[in-house]
Amino acid sequence: AVYQRRVREFLQDKDIFERYYKQHLAKRLLNNRSISDDAEKNMISKLKTECGCQFTCKLEGMFKDVNISNTVNENFKSKCKNRSGEASSSAASSGSTVDLNVRVLTTGYWPLPPCKIVCNLPKEAEMAFKSFKKFYLEDYNGRQLNLQPHLGHADVHANFNHRKEGGEVTTKKHILQVSTYQMCVLMLFNRQVTYKYKDIVVESNIPEKELKRALLSLSVGRVQQRVLLKSPKSRDITGDDEFSVNDQFSSKLFRVKIQTALGSKGESDPERQETRQKVDDDRKHEIEAAIVRIMKARKEHEHNVLITEVTGLLKSRFLPSPSSIKNRIESLIEREYLVRSPNDRKVYMYLA
Repeated sequence: AVYQRRVREFLQDKDIFERYYKQHLAKRLLNNRSISDDAEKNMISKLKTECGCQFTCKLEGMFKDVNISNTVNENFKSKCKNRSGEASSSAASSGSTVDLNVRVLTTGYWPLPPCKIVCNLPKEAEMAFKSFKKFYLEDYNGRQLNLQPHLGHADVHANFNHRKEGGEVTTKKHILQVSTYQMCVLMLFNRQVTYKYKDIVVESNIPEKELKRALLSLSVGRVQQRVLLKSPKSRDITGDDEFSVNDQFSSKLFRVKIQTALGSKGESDPERQETRQKVDDDRKHEIEAAIVRIMKARKEHEHNVLITEVTGLLKSRFLPSPSSIKNRIESLIEREYLVRSPNDRKVYMYLA
């Protein structure tokens, strides 16, 4: 009971809390960073009790997607294993080189921006995804699967050939934990030793902003910890800059996580403004819906009484200001949902 009172205390603007909570929960689920599924579900259960089903339906939908995806992945891998003896099977050939794990996300549940540009995946990864897509659509006919590379990550098995002073070459192996974009860049160096930036742009088809972030994260820091070498040495990237594999890369860890350059742990000012703008846009629709609902029932209402009723209807989710309600009333009048009474301009009438 104490816990629920504390939750209620911090939920005056439930719509803002919901947007941020959904964003952070989505990242935890997609990156396997959740400490405990039971703890997450327990929190959602408490929020459902406090805020209602509408508040948590999308959160529960995200967990449903994860559970279904786990089952689908198990079935896919089982099918690949059963076909491992058939050389002609695309599922077997892709499954033997790539350990693929796919999260199938329902668009309406996840608060994530879609990626319109699909980068050029390495051949092995592309074959594996096509094989999974064919398998998935056999059971879920009529659906569409659109790859979202900006949300994915990969473990890349890398071999670094260290050349000692005497000319002897030793191979050091590491598993690099990288983003999908970083994986696409690294796999290019299986084809040739050196790439110019402008060539990587063409070969990878990664949006330039994301590509520069990926390259900087792979080529900055101490020399021994740079997966790639950049020429010239600077944080600015131009079309003729050259990149090559750093064979002197070393780490005490066998599994090395490569962080994304320029990433921020918190929310940047533009992101915060964008989130606030989305919340404000959603509030406009909710205020208008409340006004129409009340006016449809009352047919005619005085201004101050309408303001009071709309505030009372929405206060469980957020507290609208009188000015924001007034602006939505004016908008509804312009669109001919409401009209002012000819006898009293402070009285509104509903237009069917």
